[in-house]
Amino acid sequence: MHPDIHLALHHARAADLRAEAGLRPARRSDLRTRLGWTLVEVGLKLATRPRQAAAV
Repeated sequence: MHPDIHLALHHARAADLRAEAGLRPARRSDLRTRLGWTLVEVGLKLATRPRQAAAV
């Protein structure tokens, strides 16, 4: 199958599945924002975690 046809069929099927699920397509900026805030949250948890004394 020609790559362009395969890609067009993939996009059509993905749009059908999104319509069935009632979802809007996720924008790249939405994903970047969510990932960025998740990384900030993890960093804050690591930075504020109490340190344990090393066993000697």
